Amino acid sequence: MAIPPPTPGPEAAAFEGRIMRKVGLRLIPFLVLCYFIAYVDRVNVGFAALTMNRDLGLSTAAFGLGGGLFFVAYVLFEVPSNLAMERVGARIWIARIMITWGLVGIGSAFVTGPVSFAVARFFLGAAEAGFFPGVILYLTYWFPKAYRARIVAMFMVAIPLSSFFGSPLSALLLTLDGAGSLHGWQWLLIAEAVPAVLLGLGALALLPSRPAEATFLSRDERVWLTDRLDTERRAAEAASPDHAHGLAAVRSVLTSGRLWILAVIYAGSSATSNTLSLWMPQILKGFGLSNLETGLLNMIPFGIASVFMIVWGLRADRSGERIWSTALPLGLTSVSFALTLLTGSLWVTLVLLSLVLLGNYAIKGPFFALATETLPPAQTAAGIAAINTLAHLGTGAITSLIGLLREQTGSFPVALLPLCALTGLGCVMVFWLGRKGPPVGDIRSSPSAA
Repeated sequence: MAIPPPTPGPEAAAFEGRIMRKVGLRLIPFLVLCYFIAYVDRVNVGFAALTMNRDLGLSTAAFGLGGGLFFVAYVLFEVPSNLAMERVGARIWIARIMITWGLVGIGSAFVTGPVSFAVARFFLGAAEAGFFPGVILYLTYWFPKAYRARIVAMFMVAIPLSSFFGSPLSALLLTLDGAGSLHGWQWLLIAEAVPAVLLGLGALALLPSRPAEATFLSRDERVWLTDRLDTERRAAEAASPDHAHGLAAVRSVLTSGRLWILAVIYAGSSATSNTLSLWMPQILKGFGLSNLETGLLNMIPFGIASVFMIVWGLRADRSGERIWSTALPLGLTSVSFALTLLTGSLWVTLVLLSLVLLGNYAIKGPFFALATETLPPAQTAAGIAAINTLAHLGTGAITSLIGLLREQTGSFPVALLPLCALTGLGCVMVFWLGRKGPPVGDIRSSPSAA
């Protein structure tokens, strides 16, 4: 039987706040660290490329193709991975993903040319597939919808932090060239992949799958949190006639127009995150900087974005508003991309790229709060994975296209124009989605919203 919190008022708010603080402190720092390492392993090849491309004879187009193949594998294995997590449990499946990608990342240090580089990137994408949507789904098991924008923003701050801290670290690891008969880029790939294996083992001990297993909560707290989440789930199910599960849920979400709109919206943000993490070291290096100078300057836009995405996520939850909170940052990203065409200055380019990333990372929390509130509960696992998967189709294509455009035109601003167009389209589609009416779980109409 559910044990209610104190009578509504200050005591009830304190009771709820205590539970949420306990859950947040136990889960979020560890998950942020895991995603930090995941993203470092995904994009550190951007810094490795400063010397690796020469050693392996990789052209700009071949490097872009390898970057795109990562997302091909990511797309192929993402939805099956999220469905598997629902079956075997979050703790075991997240640990499996991390250990696998760590081992593949270590193996990537021993590629010998364009073919083995492409194969290694494909297998890394297959290994990491499912981690991000799996964690987004996992967070819905623990946090009521009124908390999700800020929680997702706190989790996803690992993306800009991975470049903020990873940039100078990667630049320093490149200086180990020749140590132990290995190139600097080999040391970089190995050193930044080992933590994934260790964290995967740690996940087995530290991540309970559901609130009912949370020994860090009291019995009353576990029962209250479970009841709160079940109440929200039942309310969302009552608002949606679709109760499909498993493969039926996959078929159902893929025929949902709203899901395809969400996927296109997120495609611009996903492509921007991954493309700039991969290519920005080479963009800055093109201004004649040393590897260390490149690493230090690369920190600046990601550091600014890390702070602002938390502020924006908190604002989105306090207002309960999702449409403008998602659309405005996308518009800023698109306009800033366009303005890079008008300058050849390093410092102006750095300011514009900072604005690009500030807008791009700010949308993460509000967008995934919007997505999880939009999808019927029975479709959440398949829906989150499908959005991420479909968005990464665009990411993979654009990553390869940027390599080709850069090689053909010699201009990174021109090569980045597809990102300008995609984020601009996403901004327009957010407003169109808002005109279609509130999502299934709009927190502004929810009596349980905090």
